Amino acid sequence: MFDLFKKKPRAGMPQLQLRNTLSGELEAFTPLGSTVRMYNCGPTVYDYVHIGNLRSYVFADTIRRTLDVWGYKVEQAINITDFGHLVSDADEGEDKMTKGLKREGLGVTMTNMKKLADRYTDAFMADIASIGLDIKRIQFPRASEYIAEQIALIKTLEQKGYAYRTSDGVYFDTSRFPNYGKLGHVDLSGQQATGRVEENSEKKSPHDFALWKSDKKLGWDSPWSKGFPGWHIECTAMIFTLLGKQIDIHTGGVDHIPVHHNNEIAQAEAVTGKQFVRYWMHNEFITIEAKRVGKSMGNAIVLQSLVDRGIDPRALRYWYLTAHYKSPVNFTWEAIEGAAQAHGRLKRLFLELPPSGLPANEEFVTDFYAAIAEDFNTPRALARVWDMVRDESIAPAVKKASLVIADQILGLGLGESGPRAKLPIKTEDLPEGIRELLDARESARAHKDFEKADELRKEIESGGFELKDTPEGPKVTKK
Repeated sequence: MFDLFKKKPRAGMPQLQLRNTLSGELEAFTPLGSTVRMYNCGPTVYDYVHIGNLRSYVFADTIRRTLDVWGYKVEQAINITDFGHLVSDADEGEDKMTKGLKREGLGVTMTNMKKLADRYTDAFMADIASIGLDIKRIQFPRASEYIAEQIALIKTLEQKGYAYRTSDGVYFDTSRFPNYGKLGHVDLSGQQATGRVEENSEKKSPHDFALWKSDKKLGWDSPWSKGFPGWHIECTAMIFTLLGKQIDIHTGGVDHIPVHHNNEIAQAEAVTGKQFVRYWMHNEFITIEAKRVGKSMGNAIVLQSLVDRGIDPRALRYWYLTAHYKSPVNFTWEAIEGAAQAHGRLKRLFLELPPSGLPANEEFVTDFYAAIAEDFNTPRALARVWDMVRDESIAPAVKKASLVIADQILGLGLGESGPRAKLPIKTEDLPEGIRELLDARESARAHKDFEKADELRKEIESGGFELKDTPEGPKVTKK
């Protein structure tokens, strides 16, 4: 068990309650020591990340921002997998990086693999920065930079009797780890052996997983063969090196629970004999037409697709926050455009409010923090934001101060200057005078009085708005 320091948040903050996948229970957050150490499973950089992937990083960032506001010091790492992740998490199929090279017509060489990884790592960094992550405060270790540490960890597992060799590499012997599958209470007895296990008679159990995979052409030299470390050992080695052998929080998507994260636990705890992670937290999937978003599903939507439609990347973040991270969410263009409208309206309201030298509304801050403390209940927190904004008894300057407090955690970029996506404004959100001009113009167009319609357009634009006629009707945006 952990030897807890009982570190407390800054005075006046409510107790954080986290849903721990390990216990399945809501647990009070108590860090191991004076610094909270958090690891978030990152991308395999063989392609652009999609909106399903990005939900994980907004969730991780919400945790990080909350810990900052609560007064904790945080060390955070998001890994970059730049080799060795097979299409199946269970050591089956083609390597994803190799698949990416073939897709782009590149030869399967280590040099090309690095070029591919560099390209999509840069794209990933740009995406997460645009949705509000402060990448300067996060470590982004690349698996290929920690080969020596991974080999050393495999050696230790072998010396302790947890690993065995086969003709195609080195495997972890799950029979030696009695608690294997404890994360998410995986029912191992109900799982069937995969086709690969049946073909590879050297593998002792269908649950055993690769620590090292042999490859005669690519990879690194090792005591066992030329080849690559297994995907699962990458994360454990990087965590040990950068954050320590015991950490506070580890996050990822729910798809990581049955295999990848159970494998991480087995490797780490077999080496140390101590609990590896105090709080395991997992976000649910984004779906489209009830199907999980993913490249293998052929329905992956990337962030650029939203930007091409004039949607601010922070509006995607807003959309994520309208649902609890433990809830599956179905993506539709109507839903994301609605979120964009709401985000745009909130940002306009913030920018139009007068500068604030006043404190935030105390009741709002108390309610907002209480919602966040309850396992990051962002839907409730957002609802409270809108209640506060609509409350006419709260002075505008106090509203602004309150929104500043909220945005420290929500990360919606309310006060950011610079270019913003020009999103159509709902008619009911337009100033009354602009609405009247728009109605008059539509009437003139209906009567084919196009000269009058042009004059009215100019009046609308002189009021600080832009008007575009579309097949769905006129769309008005702020200049």
